[in-house]
Amino acid sequence: MDEACIEVSGLRKRFGPTQALDGVTFTVTPGTVAGFVGPNGAGKSTTIRVILGLDAPDEGQALVGGHIYTRLRFPMRRVGALVDAAAVQPGRSGRNHLLWLACSQRLPVSRVGEVIGMVGLDGAARRKAGGYSLGMRQRLGIAAAMLGDPPVLLLDEPFNGMDPEGIIWIRGLLRRLAGEGRAVLVSSHLMAELEDIADQVIVLGRGRVLADATVADLIARASGEAVQVRTTSPADVIRALNAAGATAAITDRGTVTVPGLPAERVVSILGAAGVALSEVAAKRASLEDVYLSLTGTETEYRAASGQVRR
Repeated sequence: MDEACIEVSGLRKRFGPTQALDGVTFTVTPGTVAGFVGPNGAGKSTTIRVILGLDAPDEGQALVGGHIYTRLRFPMRRVGALVDAAAVQPGRSGRNHLLWLACSQRLPVSRVGEVIGMVGLDGAARRKAGGYSLGMRQRLGIAAAMLGDPPVLLLDEPFNGMDPEGIIWIRGLLRRLAGEGRAVLVSSHLMAELEDIADQVIVLGRGRVLADATVADLIARASGEAVQVRTTSPADVIRALNAAGATAAITDRGTVTVPGLPAERVVSILGAAGVALSEVAAKRASLEDVYLSLTGTETEYRAASGQVRR
């Protein structure tokens, strides 16, 4: 069994009347950044807590490197986790927080300096953690996750509180960690960030896995065969396409979407009709589009539509 692997099989967990997990199953293999997404209440945090032994499943099993987390003698050497960046004793310095964790895992003191440098906290390491910003606490949490140089990482919302430089840094870090052969599970609501860095995306809704595939596959399925035409005369574009037996719809100001026809055929029809256009391109969905289409009926908390009265 590869040490850099996360295996979740048939997890079920109920809290009173709420079925938090309903047969959750997925695998994250070595060298993979897996995005873990879903609406609030979908079961992401509960799944991570079960993997880390913080909650016990009613059914099923979660393994890291073939082992149950609670049976690991020095778990931080196998699994690094960022679950709650605020879970730091505020009167303790960032460095002393890491020293305490290192001692608990029988890790060398030298490792503390290494991870402080890795996350860019050199100048703040001796300050009390209670004075850290959210972004600094996130960096401290990532330093703690990396203390044992683990083959598996579980990061819950690591982009929260990060400034643009911090977000760029995390992107590079996650890709580097996967490039070293580690399995990295990242829970996040920032679809644009995951689209750029994730190899695999696991979508949860109401405790069930709605999708588990590569980013490319999910986007390809959502995009379908459609063409977008940008034009100053959308009505003329629609008339020309309708006359040729094609269907089309105005989907944005100056943009017409044409399903079921290749771009070359659309250009031919519009050229023959003498309709002006500025761009014709295959329509490509975003990861956010995919996410919304999959979870549209799975959202537990949804704001009412309509205008706010003043």
